[in-house]
Amino acid sequence: MSQAVKTETTKEQNVTVPKSNGNSNGNSNGKVEQQKLRPRHVSGGVEEILDPFCDPEHPQKISFHDVTSAAFLIRGGVERTPCPKSTSSDLYGMELYLKKDFLQYTGSFKERGARYALLSLTDEQKRTGVISASLGNHAQALCYHGWKLQIPVTVVMPKAAPIMKIQKCRNYKARVIVDGNDMGEAKSLAMRMSQDEGLLYVNGYDHPHIMAGQGTIGLEILEQVPEPDAVVVPVGGGGLIAGIATAVKALSPKTKIIGVESEKCASFTRAMENKGPIHTPIKNTLADGLAVPKVGYNAYATAMPLIDRMVVVKEEWIAVAILRLVEEEKCVVEGAGGAGLAAILAGHLDELKGKKVVVLLCGGNIDTTVFGRCLERGLAAVGRLVKFNVEISDRPGGINDLCNLLMRIGVSIKDIMHERAWLRDIYTVEVKVICETVDWSHSLQLKNELKKFYSKVEFSDVPLAILNAPES
Repeated sequence: MSQAVKTETTKEQNVTVPKSNGNSNGNSNGKVEQQKLRPRHVSGGVEEILDPFCDPEHPQKISFHDVTSAAFLIRGGVERTPCPKSTSSDLYGMELYLKKDFLQYTGSFKERGARYALLSLTDEQKRTGVISASLGNHAQALCYHGWKLQIPVTVVMPKAAPIMKIQKCRNYKARVIVDGNDMGEAKSLAMRMSQDEGLLYVNGYDHPHIMAGQGTIGLEILEQVPEPDAVVVPVGGGGLIAGIATAVKALSPKTKIIGVESEKCASFTRAMENKGPIHTPIKNTLADGLAVPKVGYNAYATAMPLIDRMVVVKEEWIAVAILRLVEEEKCVVEGAGGAGLAAILAGHLDELKGKKVVVLLCGGNIDTTVFGRCLERGLAAVGRLVKFNVEISDRPGGINDLCNLLMRIGVSIKDIMHERAWLRDIYTVEVKVICETVDWSHSLQLKNELKKFYSKVEFSDVPLAILNAPES
């Protein structure tokens, strides 16, 4: 026999939200009205509270006016980041420009929306403060600008949040609470605290002011690169692409807006298939900044009519993009920041060859250890880091002969290991070598040379990020 869902009555909290202009789209006209955080049904004693800024039944679309208002308010408080032509434009076959918003003070585009949301508070809200849940970038942006504007900020970060990002938030004088096994649990706690303490909850990707603030990137892009044929935007919760698309389509309607997601967290693509936001299982991904299980209702309503195409890329191409940006552009970006270039490298946007394209590098907050692993994975994905097993003579000179062969070809040994116990011939040794080559063709040359001199050779598989790679 099923149990009835338990309903509890809780304290209601007055907050100010953008006032609807009365049409079915729920466009914001910049004014505010009093609404209340509404408790929803609870099950098992866990309460779910509805954020009035992100009501699934009444999504709010932002307008071009909202974006220009944000641009006016935040000027001087955030960086106007450069958008230079890529040094590898010829290699990609297009006139490629890189919008470097990872150069913001806290390392990501999130500062724009955070500052605008804080500046838009009433005097009472500025005294009381705000709260949010975040894994890192939004939390850092909100804490930093709250500190600069003298507005109290509380952030709830899940236990999986990087220690470095937690400490940075504390350095910005914010109240930091580390709790919850994932973002869902952290947000639930933040929403309860919002109600109990009278703090305004600021959603990191679906709050209308957050989306409008992110849209200022679109205004800057059009000033720096007039009439681009396409703007490529990484997509997580959808607020970034919603804001940029609103700005770009208003001023340059022919410019295509292309969103990019990782295959491990394609929540916007799923939402498009479902004709509305839907929960999407998230797997571990290099692009952790895009790992949002359900896109925002406001973001989806705003962006959906403006997006020309969504692209889903494999993780290997994101690793290659991070590697390329370091080697060719001298830019250190996180996985989310490299997603746009990954779509180009993977051949998903070949229709843009010969055209003027802007790719957004949205964030650069990548852990040092993760960065090292990304570079190695990128090298392996393009066939520049390979491994092979070979059985050689265990008599004096066996290893020397192998090393001379590698030296003659111009291969650099990164690691070498021996195995004797599980071989049938006591006069042979299996050697496992990890080495770096110039490219996949160079690796194939190594493979062919090894087979000339040794009878038992096991070589790496075909790289995962090589288009139409030969196998021998």
